[in-house]
Amino acid sequence: MQQLIGPTDRVFEDPGSPEALAAVYAYPGQVSRGRPWLRANMVAGLDGGARLDGLSEGLSSPADKRIFGVLRALSDVVLVGAETVRAEGYGPAGAPAGFAAARRAAGQAPAPAIAVVSRSLGLDLTAPLFTEPLVRTVVVTTEDASARALAEVAEVADVIAVGRGSVDLRAAVAALADRGWTRILTEGGPRLLGQLAAADLLDELCLSLAPLITGGDAPRIIHDAEMPDVRRMRLVSLIEQKGFLFTRYLRSADPVTSGP
Repeated sequence: MQQLIGPTDRVFEDPGSPEALAAVYAYPGQVSRGRPWLRANMVAGLDGGARLDGLSEGLSSPADKRIFGVLRALSDVVLVGAETVRAEGYGPAGAPAGFAAARRAAGQAPAPAIAVVSRSLGLDLTAPLFTEPLVRTVVVTTEDASARALAEVAEVADVIAVGRGSVDLRAAVAALADRGWTRILTEGGPRLLGQLAAADLLDELCLSLAPLITGGDAPRIIHDAEMPDVRRMRLVSLIEQKGFLFTRYLRSADPVTSGP
């Protein structure tokens, strides 16, 4: 990998090593003071599509998977939509190799928890995500969800019920932070990321750009979101490897107005 720019203008000898990547993608200090930071990790083709043949896997690369692993290793919890869990066959997060000491020092569990956002609770509760996690899986749903479905989910997962009719994502993020999970990583999918962005909860976007033009009707990384205004992001890190670009953007202080 080649580090083109970085948050401190450092050029790493091997920015693809786990240690160097952990330095590039380190969470800000606020997470140690109980304030959550929500980071998204997504991949897209050159024409904006977030999937190839229905999955994000076709847009990935070995370097993308390495960064994916480091971002998980740094996080307390991975927030993901139920549709993505079903489509991508999500399992529980494993203990990241080489990060055990760093996680202990930061007061983190051996592996990040997976938190699934689901209004309908249409989940396969016999899947390894619920039967074999190192850290008990969390399901984020609404207060008016089916009592019977809630009881079934509660047998195999922790439940956070916030909002009526739809999940209150602001309250959900606050509930995760109350558990001490301030390093929040979301892997989407596009609909959940759109809802998080619309709620102005997105602090950071790590976008992997694949050198592919895919066409088709794949959604963008943010899908079906009614944004109150355009948000400006600032580039703080850019890595290139075999034509793939790995970007890291942080939110800017001021929104971009869409009118004159």
